Parts: sequence; C-alpha cells; structure tokens
Amino acid sequence: MIARVALFLVMALGLIGFGAVTWVSSHPHQQGSGQADAAAAEVRVLVAAHQLRPGSLLAADDTVVASLQVTVVPANALQGPTVKPSDLIGTMLRRGVHVGEPLLQGDVLHPADRGFLAAVLAPGKRAISIAVDAVTGTAGLIWPGDHVDVVLIQNVDDATRPPGQRVAAHTVLSDIRVIAIDQKLVEGAIPDAANSKPATTVTVEVSGDQAERIVVAGRIGKLSLAVRSAETGAQVENSDHVTWGSDVSPALNDTHSTDLSTTIRVYRGSADAKEFRF
Repeated sequence: MIARVALFLVMALGLIGFGAVTWVSSHPHQQGSGQADAAAAEVRVLVAAHQLRPGSLLAADDTVVASLQVTVVPANALQGPTVKPSDLIGTMLRRGVHVGEPLLQGDVLHPADRGFLAAVLAPGKRAISIAVDAVTGTAGLIWPGDHVDVVLIQNVDDATRPPGQRVAAHTVLSDIRVIAIDQKLVEGAIPDAANSKPATTVTVEVSGDQAERIVVAGRIGKLSLAVRSAETGAQVENSDHVTWGSDVSPALNDTHSTDLSTTIRVYRGSADAKEFRF
C-alpha cells in the first residue's frame, strides 16, 4: 500500500515538472522581450538642428523635434510634445550643444528671466541704447542680431566757415551688434507687421570706450544707423573720414559762391580811403 502511494506521488511530481518545462519552453523570450521593448521605446525631444554656440539667441530653425531611445535621453530633456521649437525663439543658450544633442531644461534663459540682458552680452561688453526714429532707425528694418554702423550728423555752428563746411557726417563706430529693439531681444524672429510700430530705441553691444563715444556723439549731433552686410569679414571703414556738405553738394562749395556784400570807401581829406564791407 505504501509502495503504491509512493508511486503515485512520484508520478504526480513528474507530471508537475513536465508541465513546468513545457510552459517555460513555450514562453522562452517573454522576459527578454520586455527588456527589448523597453530598450526600443522612443521619446520625442528637442535637439539641436546644428552646432549651437553658448550665448546664442535661438532662432526658429536652431532646434527640431526628434525621436530618440528613452535609454539615451536625460530625464530633464525638453520634451517635444510639451515644448515646440517656436517656444524657444529668443531664448539664450547657456552652453554649447552639438548637432542632434537634446536640449535640457537648464540650457535656456528666457527674455523675461532676471539677468537675461547681462547674460546676452559678451564678456567685457556693455549695452547702451540709441534714440532713433523711422529714418535714423532704417524704417524699422533693423532687428536684434544685425550689425550696424553708427553715423554722426552734426551742424557746425561757426559763421566764419564756408557754407560747404557747416554740415558734416562721419562714422563714429563700425560693425556694432544690435541686441534689442525697444524691448524686443529676439534674434532671428520675424516682426509682426500688423502690430509693428516705429522703433524709438536701438540697444547695441559695445565696449566701455565705445559707450562713451556714443554718449558724447549724441550730445554733439544726431545719430543714424546703417545696417551692415551679413557677410562675415566685411571691411570696416575708417572712422576718421569726414563727409562735408560740399562733398555732397557742389552748390555749397564756396569757390563758386557770389559775393553779395557791399563795400563803402570813406575819404577824409588827403588821408587814404578806408573801406567798410557790409
């Protein structure tokens, strides 16, 4: 009897073991498949469209949304569905980012953030604003990121000078970077034509000495801005060159002027005559 019971127990254990082997053999990759699925999972994040330098003001085409494996994406990466490339227009990049590298939450500084303007400036540079109107500000066509020349136009209040040398203009500073128009600091953005208004101030990035030159020039005469070519390495003009009124209009050249003064000679006895010019 005992032998029969023992035989049944052995048979039962054999059946259980056979069933376990059969189940495992029918699901050989279930655990591995779970790991593979996790490895193959992708997340959409914002990445650099090209090499980005630290301190750059981001434009619309600087970032794109890309799908990357979740295993290679940092936890604090900017998520594609949440943040769009257009949301980063005008933000400043704190660090350099390589092509295809995800942007992290601490990588960008928004214009409304404290210290944004100071962070935009290159080391050792200053920010100074120049008052402009629709003409001196090139009809609102200057935008942050452009490079300009600062031209001084002045009237020389000296009646002893010939007419052709009473108005002069010369370039005070050359190749100066514009960092803001009024309160707009967005580089590479497109102005809203429907709501655009003539700019009243243009803020430029200069050195300490250049800031002083702009302040003094603003007291001497009127400042005007000339947009420079986007081509790198463009020639910088000689700031010592002065353009006089006679260089522009031959009519102001005193050599062709007509003497309209009146001369009176006064004789007193035998003394020599004296001339009086009016």
